[in-house]
Amino acid sequence: MLSRFSPSGAVALRQPRLARALAAASLSVLATGCATGPQANPQDPLEPMNRVIFKVNDTIDTYGAQPLAKGYKAVTPEPARLAVTNFFSNLSDVGNFVNNVLQGKGVDATETMMRIAINSVLGIGGLIDVATAAGLNRHSQDFGLTLGTWGVPAGPYLVLPIYGPSSFRDSMGVAASIYLDPAHYLDPAWRNSLFGVNVINTRANLLGATDLLSQAALDKYAFVRDAYSQRRQYLLNQGENALPSYDEVDESDKASEAKPAAAGEAAPAKPAAGEANPAAPATPATPAAPAAPAAPAAPAAPATPAAPPSDSAK
Repeated sequence: MLSRFSPSGAVALRQPRLARALAAASLSVLATGCATGPQANPQDPLEPMNRVIFKVNDTIDTYGAQPLAKGYKAVTPEPARLAVTNFFSNLSDVGNFVNNVLQGKGVDATETMMRIAINSVLGIGGLIDVATAAGLNRHSQDFGLTLGTWGVPAGPYLVLPIYGPSSFRDSMGVAASIYLDPAHYLDPAWRNSLFGVNVINTRANLLGATDLLSQAALDKYAFVRDAYSQRRQYLLNQGENALPSYDEVDESDKASEAKPAAAGEAAPAKPAAGEANPAAPATPATPAAPAAPAAPAAPAAPATPAAPPSDSAK
């Protein structure tokens, strides 16, 4: 199934035939009702409809995107593919910057802005990722995570045509993210060309993951749904803890330093107790054990020859 691509992918949905086909598939499933049985996942009340769209996406991917991606990978050298990946990554950093600002992550927003400037200038328009080599890591965010940070619930799981796994909240984020994509403001011919290159390049990068999914998953739909939901929850929790973590690390460092300090102060207290107890200094007096050589006073035993004065007995 197609993975996440540039938000400008919404252009593909404007194709009349594809839009009509997907609309017909959605309406046919909705006509059967979206109610689920007792075994249904409570987070996926739209599972019947989602499975149909998932199947359509998977078919398009199997017979369309995958062959194109394999051909692209076969004829394009790895350095060129890496440059294309870096280029689109640099474009997406614009959206990352805006969302980090909206989430109040000043440090991440600053680093992202520096990444854009460095990669755009020194990286030749983003073809080379100079910023990462310089220690400026990427802080990926999207508007769906921003809404989650603001307290908007995820809502039911949702599979979007072409786009893939999402949720009610994240689908709103996808629509908003279109306007954060610099390619959206280009001439339609350039925009659509960039979108196509991004789709094929991204799909080529995910060929290994697709093979693993096909071999390991008994139910691809359930596997993708659970993996997506867990991943989004992880990113959201990580995002919520991002701001406090800068201070928490400092506090934990201070606490760890305070503990050894307290132990160090307690240790000198023991010698103090030793000084208060005279018996402790007596231990150094144990060198008095050499007084044992005073045992040679036993040579006083030779004084026993004084026994001869017993001649007085004579």
